[in-house]
Amino acid sequence: MSSRKPRTSRAPRPRRSRRAPLWRALFALAAVAASLYFALTTPPRLGLDLRGGTRIVLETRDGPAARADAAATDRALEVLRQRVDALGVAEPSLARSGERRIVVELPGVQDPRKTAEVVGRTAQLTFHPVLAASAPGGGEARTLPDPDAPGRHLRLGPPALTGKDVKDARAVLDTQTGGGWTVALSFRGGGDKSWARVTGEAACAAPGDAARRVAIVLDDRVVSAPAMQQSVPCRSGIQGGSAQITGGFGDSEARDLAALVKGGALPVPVEVVEQRTVGPTLGAEAIRASAAAALIGLVCTAVFVVAVYRLLGLLATVALALYGLISYAALVALGATLTLPGLAGFVLAIGMAVDANVLVFERTREEYARRPAAPSDLRGPLRKGFGKAWSAVADSNVTTLLAAGLLFFFATGPVKGFGVTLSVGVVASMVSALVITRVLAEWALRLRGVRRRPRLAGVASAGRVRAFLVRRGPRLMRRRRTWLAVSGALLALAVTGIGVRGLHLGVEFTGGRLVEYGTSRPVDVERARGAVGDAGFPRAVVQKAGNGDVVVRSGDLSDRDQQRIKTALEAHGGNVTVERDERIGPSLGSELRDKALLALGAAVAAQLLYLSVRFRWTFATAAVAAMAQDVLLVTGLFAWLGRPADSVFLAALLTVVGYSVNDTVVVFDRIREMRPRTGRTGRAGLVSTVDSAILQTVPRTLNTGMGVLFVLAALAVLGGDSLADFSIALLAGVLFGIASTVLTAAPLAVVLEGRHPGAVAAPPAPRTENGRRGSGAVV
Repeated sequence: MSSRKPRTSRAPRPRRSRRAPLWRALFALAAVAASLYFALTTPPRLGLDLRGGTRIVLETRDGPAARADAAATDRALEVLRQRVDALGVAEPSLARSGERRIVVELPGVQDPRKTAEVVGRTAQLTFHPVLAASAPGGGEARTLPDPDAPGRHLRLGPPALTGKDVKDARAVLDTQTGGGWTVALSFRGGGDKSWARVTGEAACAAPGDAARRVAIVLDDRVVSAPAMQQSVPCRSGIQGGSAQITGGFGDSEARDLAALVKGGALPVPVEVVEQRTVGPTLGAEAIRASAAAALIGLVCTAVFVVAVYRLLGLLATVALALYGLISYAALVALGATLTLPGLAGFVLAIGMAVDANVLVFERTREEYARRPAAPSDLRGPLRKGFGKAWSAVADSNVTTLLAAGLLFFFATGPVKGFGVTLSVGVVASMVSALVITRVLAEWALRLRGVRRRPRLAGVASAGRVRAFLVRRGPRLMRRRRTWLAVSGALLALAVTGIGVRGLHLGVEFTGGRLVEYGTSRPVDVERARGAVGDAGFPRAVVQKAGNGDVVVRSGDLSDRDQQRIKTALEAHGGNVTVERDERIGPSLGSELRDKALLALGAAVAAQLLYLSVRFRWTFATAAVAAMAQDVLLVTGLFAWLGRPADSVFLAALLTVVGYSVNDTVVVFDRIREMRPRTGRTGRAGLVSTVDSAILQTVPRTLNTGMGVLFVLAALAVLGGDSLADFSIALLAGVLFGIASTVLTAAPLAVVLEGRHPGAVAAPPAPRTENGRRGSGAVV
């Protein structure tokens, strides 16, 4: 027998522990490679507010012979598509929205007056035999003015053909006879026989007789009444199924008429309920401003994160840049349209993407502080940090996704694009923080230099803010009634502003028209008001935009009135151009206003339901109350400042809803984690637990808030007038959200829990290194 002692071998590491980093690395590599492919091969779809053009929303109405249902709207859509194609607009977009609405987007069209007239006209086209020349209103037959003889009328017979019989219509320049522009027609089906019959009957009349003519009527107006030439045989008429409309047309008149005739008659009448025009210069400036804001915000955020978390902060910055690539690639791959609010949401999500990284790094610092026996091993604390931060990351991102989803379902136009962009950004931020950052961090912590100098990683110390709080140990919840009184005073001030100053609703919610005029010379606002008043609109609201343009708002402003104001401003501002033109019908304005209130109400209900499931109704009520307070504070601030509340403001409000709850959820998640394990009972124990949770999460709150504030400050400074209100609302919302967590949500939760005590559902235990559930907790 051998006297050697049996060897003891180290227990093999679980296979899952070895494979998990590999699968994460492969997933991260695949995500980055796919993002590079889509970003380099798929061009982005820019909205009209970025590339310039006109957006018209038409609403079908019930006609005398047809009801405006989905089928009639689809038929009208096809007619409109033919008309737009005949106008020669590059890359037009037409789509049905709902049962009765049609959205028409025309890139590059800066003067929508003629376009809206051609696109929206019912265009009842008919061909009539002329019975005789007649006095106005003479006889029982239809009588219309003669276009070739002013003051005379034509008495028409019943229609022989309609627009449905027309196969094609095109503008043709008559170069042989010098007759100018004409409209050449061709007929389909039995239209050629009907045309031959009506022309054959007209050819039988005596020369000079009005009955020798055939009238072509468009919308109760005779556009042409050609007489049959001597060569047209009696009874046989014009064969071949073709005709020509003459009438001294110009180029644009012939093309517009051909578009109407080719499109035929709309099955039901339509009404323009919304019209927006954005100049290409304004869109290009918005793109440059958003790109500059994104770059500056990203650089400032990167410098801040690297200064706080050193090597891991640098790796998080790399992951942040890859987040921008992933989110952009996802948007172009999905075919989403990038709008101005969408760009703002993209820039904002860059700041919010820092949140998950900060949560993980702060939890890693806490875990490292509990393992002084192995100061060089940072991989274990990092894995536990990711595991314990998962609950807060998931809850905070779900609350933001709820707000973004409400934007998508309840909002319209560009704000819907903001909801899509924000949703994609939230998902991409989770991939960036929980996968890419983790792969990079685990690789870096294996380096020999980092293991020798663990402080290079940036998580081997508690941090100055945390050390200061531990040293001072403030007990905020001892003055919870004072904080609630301060919150109530701020809320009363906001409500007073809304009641006294009133909330200036934008044209999206009230209906009306907003036109932004660009001037080659600076114009004083008082002179602009005088010019607009002299043009016949003394009650119009005239303001200066942030870039020096003149903005005119009025409840009732036609296209002709818009041109009159433009002419009046040219006397003071030199060359005047229309940079932006928005017209909202009163019915659509009231509908958008109702949808805005519905979206806010649904946001409150969704947040309350989700937080009640994840926590307890007392905590959910406190969080939703703080969120509602933040919304009212931002609204009151806009009332005091006299800023307009438009659709972009609504997007900012719903973003505040998600962000405000984010901050509160992180604190409540820590309370839920600590409370069952501290052994503290009663109100005194709850107060102590809440104080500890707030102090432990303050570093995360400050670091995340700074990342978002950098981006929003860049947007406010560089984003121009179109993004200034958005940035101001979110800046205020972020600051109010940070304060309301301490001054409203936490004190109110203590009060409600004291009156209705109950057990808070414990979070799922974090996964240990071998993938099993552990019982580690922050105590």
